[in-house]
Amino acid sequence: MVKIEELKFDERGLIPAVVTDYYSKKVLMLAYMNAESLKISMEEGKTCFFSRSRNKLWRKGETSGNYQHIVSITADCDNDALNVEVVKDGPACHTGEESCFFNKIYESEQFNEFSIDGLYDLIKGRKTEKKEGSYTTYLFEQGIDKILKKVGEECTEVIVAGKGGDKAETVFEISDLTYHVLVLMVQMNIAPKEIITELAKRHVVDKKVKQQRMK
Repeated sequence: MVKIEELKFDERGLIPAVVTDYYSKKVLMLAYMNAESLKISMEEGKTCFFSRSRNKLWRKGETSGNYQHIVSITADCDNDALNVEVVKDGPACHTGEESCFFNKIYESEQFNEFSIDGLYDLIKGRKTEKKEGSYTTYLFEQGIDKILKKVGEECTEVIVAGKGGDKAETVFEISDLTYHVLVLMVQMNIAPKEIITELAKRHVVDKKVKQQRMK
């Protein structure tokens, strides 16, 4: 375990802190800490930084309510930078964006990584900015009953494929079901992080039950 006095702060007594989302692992923001703000962060379990422009401490969420609850703080190999994993109460950026890093400069088409969040955003875009000929837009135009019907149909197809023991077919049908569930989520304004948070709660409960059984 690295101690605060072992960290390498710069000439101003600061150390960069990269804040990442505990669930999605997405980079949320880059801020700076000094020894005092780091100590406060550890004691309170919420992020506290040092503002270089205002030359004073500031607690994330003290005005917006978008607190960041700390899961872990890790130093890099040189002890001169920190990674702070958090569970956030709201957007990390003052603009209202989930992350401060949203202004793309370059993106490789070859290595463009797929993500559920990315697919969710694409589906959401088909609802807000309707595209002619888009199946997703068609589902939103038909409404909740049509969407629920398709979710039901895909559930049945997953069962049939699974019962048949065909792995490739089951993967294909699960993918169809996942897509239609995401459409339902967009329709009902349910974000992927809400599902992840619910699953995480169950994971914690499951661990507590196991610990109780071991006693």
